[in-house]
Amino acid sequence: MFQETPRLPSRDGVLRAAEKIAAILPPTPLLPVEIGGIRCWVKAENLQPIGAFKIRGGWHRLTDLSDDQRARGVVAVSSGNHAQGVAWAARKLGISATIVMPRDAPQVKLDATRALGAEVVLYNRPGEDREEVARKICDASGATLVHAFADPWVIEGQGTAGIEITAQLGRQPSRILACCGGGGLAAGLSLACPDSAIVPVEPFGWDTLGRSLLARSIVRMGENPPSTICDALQPMSSAQINLDVLLDRSDPGVAVTDAEVRSAQRLAFSRLRLVLEPGGAAALAAALSGKVELDENTVIMLTGGNTDPDSFAAVITGTH
Repeated sequence: MFQETPRLPSRDGVLRAAEKIAAILPPTPLLPVEIGGIRCWVKAENLQPIGAFKIRGGWHRLTDLSDDQRARGVVAVSSGNHAQGVAWAARKLGISATIVMPRDAPQVKLDATRALGAEVVLYNRPGEDREEVARKICDASGATLVHAFADPWVIEGQGTAGIEITAQLGRQPSRILACCGGGGLAAGLSLACPDSAIVPVEPFGWDTLGRSLLARSIVRMGENPPSTICDALQPMSSAQINLDVLLDRSDPGVAVTDAEVRSAQRLAFSRLRLVLEPGGAAALAAALSGKVELDENTVIMLTGGNTDPDSFAAVITGTH
């Protein structure tokens, strides 16, 4: 299991990260969408250069490395979006990056990570402990582990989306629906927008953060976890650093089914002309299925668009 850094994420850290992000990337669009007769908003993070919001945390983390840390490189664990965020930042900064990825990750994500210059190390999911694979690489090389969600810099970086939203909307949203795996985005948004309700949205059967919030302690997935099309939202548990930020701050959240996610992908394509991967459509699925109350100040995070063309075509045509 990973060892968490003692540094704590903060709103000041989010603001500092937002300045760094603004210096290299334009804000992603905040687009209106009508759901159930209510005009609310979507934040199109699928339009980032790597197709996902993870570029934010990757850039904030790697730009804060010391010269010695940069020389020894970085290691990350990801099914694809965090992989690309770290690889993109590493290439821009001249840092070597090794990414531990599951063999069953979408080929489009594997190919994109390699194309960014990162070395990809594959592991079996389920069966192998990806954290242990990454830790062995770090121990052997002295590289810095850039965790996908249990890292204070990564949390702060993801929260920069909330700073952009506030500027675009002219106020903090009433609530933000966030696609959720380990909770890095939800935690970052809660720091960025302290006046907004944060609603984590997880795949059905994989709602470990929601159950952790209810239990007020970390709840891990059991053996033989259910299948989900949301490959980006499958950590075996959240982490204490994320839970500490979100306790007494976030609703337990909701869980969405594969069918609801596919419906959200179809709506995003037909009405917004946007391509979303399954995990990137989870928050929209919660809104469309009526599982979350909406108002005109609600913002829905569209977190990623890295999907296999054949699989996406099957979703859009209703054959999958």
